Amino acid sequence: MAKFIQEASHTFNEYLLIPGHSDANCIPAAVSLKTPLVKYKKGEEPAISMNVPMVSAVMQSVSGAKLAVALAKAGGVSFIYCSQPIEEEANMVRSAKKSKAGFVVSDSNITPDATLADIVALKELTGHSTVAVTDDGTAEGKLLGIVTSRDYRLSRMPLDLKVKEFMTPFDRLIYAEEGVSLKEANDIIWDNKLNALPVVSKDGNLVSMVFRKDYEEHKQNPDELLDASKRYVIGAGINTHDFKERVPALIDAGADVLCIDSSEGYSDWQKNTLKWIRDNYGDSVKVGAGNVVSAEGFRFLADCGADFVKVGIGGGSICITRETKGIGRGQATALIEVCKERDKYYKETGIYIPVCSDGGIVYDHHITLALAMGADFVMLGRYFARFDESPSGKISINGIYYKEYWGEGSARARNWQRYDLGGVKKLSFEEGVDSYVPYAGRLKDNVKTTVAKIKSTMCNCGALTIPELQKKAVITLVSATSIVEGGAHDVITKNKQIEIK
Repeated sequence: MAKFIQEASHTFNEYLLIPGHSDANCIPAAVSLKTPLVKYKKGEEPAISMNVPMVSAVMQSVSGAKLAVALAKAGGVSFIYCSQPIEEEANMVRSAKKSKAGFVVSDSNITPDATLADIVALKELTGHSTVAVTDDGTAEGKLLGIVTSRDYRLSRMPLDLKVKEFMTPFDRLIYAEEGVSLKEANDIIWDNKLNALPVVSKDGNLVSMVFRKDYEEHKQNPDELLDASKRYVIGAGINTHDFKERVPALIDAGADVLCIDSSEGYSDWQKNTLKWIRDNYGDSVKVGAGNVVSAEGFRFLADCGADFVKVGIGGGSICITRETKGIGRGQATALIEVCKERDKYYKETGIYIPVCSDGGIVYDHHITLALAMGADFVMLGRYFARFDESPSGKISINGIYYKEYWGEGSARARNWQRYDLGGVKKLSFEEGVDSYVPYAGRLKDNVKTTVAKIKSTMCNCGALTIPELQKKAVITLVSATSIVEGGAHDVITKNKQIEIK
């Protein structure tokens, strides 16, 4: 007979935090959200820590190169999706890693034989007025010149005029050589009253651009997450099928951390993947595993060598695994049980393995609840899919903008590698849906607001760090009626249209 767990499993929305004592020093500006991303031994520092406890999901509609850079600027890590050819994923990682803090890989490039009409079209496409002219029209080609809005006048020049006729040629450019520091680059910009400074290799190939306008933005990103070479920390997803080819390509491209993308992690598929990575790379390659929803699942992946463990099955907004297979567990209950096992494992071994709560986040305060329940960070899909930087398209429906958002288990993604159990190597049935989410603007603005809410709630609990929150937090279950009471009720809010007769 099956084993029965009599206690109901709960979601984040069924809990509230009880306020604790806040002393005079407990203000949001004093709160640190620094958190470990990968495992470490007692008394040592983790190889990678984050400045905000947020990572983006390994999904086609969420994590591309653009979002990876934007999230690293905000202090988190993006895991670029793996349901694509190996070289394409590696190129995304490579592109994001080339975006050194303050050094931008040019996305507006053209050949000298192109025309003014091409310049106008490129500006409309990228929104950028500075265009690099290279021999092959790529961001890595030999730099021949620069075109800015000061180099042409549409009212006085024919649209078929060749770029080489009006560009500022290389011999008249002020540039910096590869290896220049950001401070030195900015000094050149300010001393010469430039808007943009190209950085070139010894062979004259374009490496990156430094823009005057980015100076202030760089100063406004104090939490940006950088590696030892001042490049953004970038993650990448892998699966349990082609890992022997995918992992080397991603490491060669510069990925800082990997994450096994699977619907269920308590399996020999993940054990074999982790063993191969440890046998070939030792502990130098950092890789998270999951997903699990039980203490046994955590212990299994911990013993297999996972650097962090993801918790959650069926709680994602586009996931229908529970409907189609009857598999899963309430996210809060699963997280609480796994974190208890994580703490037990730490006491036994002296090795701390971070826990990632993946799924079930509907409101910003659910992130704080997840942290209080023991999570070191959360993985978000729908949250990041709403932003400008996500790879999906933006569409207008009845005058309201939305972003497309689809699950890896949907027919659109066809990510059979995530769900296959050694079968026919195809998506036999759907475990995700294709949907829309309300467009929300820039990642930076939204993460800033979310972080402000987390810090404010932590202060209400009398905590200035995540470990302190986990130690001090008092959490209570709430009734269905209490949930209704917690929102606006018994009033007509002013954003509702009222017909006055």
